[in-house]
Amino acid sequence: MSDSMPGSGTAAGTVPGAAPAARAQTPSAEDPSGEGAALAAAPPPAPAPLGIGRTPTGNAEVDARLERLADADHLPADGHIEVYEDVHGGLRDALTALDARPAPAPAPVPAPMPSYDNRS
Repeated sequence: MSDSMPGSGTAAGTVPGAAPAARAQTPSAEDPSGEGAALAAAPPPAPAPLGIGRTPTGNAEVDARLERLADADHLPADGHIEVYEDVHGGLRDALTALDARPAPAPAPVPAPMPSYDNRS
């Protein structure tokens, strides 16, 4: 015998038109306590700093880029990528600048040789 009534499309014991949220909060085999439904309905927590310290490197340009990482502490996760890409690009530029060879120093101009006239 079937639990559904012919033509109704509902199972026996359910109320037609009941809100899905009301049914979702009932315990299930996967979540016997019913806490999963309550957690799914809760708003996400506000962004909070991770509290990771940043040790200065001594290079002002690199230190400024590392401090920029603190901007991600106050953004939701989908906003982190912009900060990370900016910091990565800046650090890459700083490393590239270290590899750039300085222009060669101008060659010293030889001093004129003193002339010795040994004719006496």
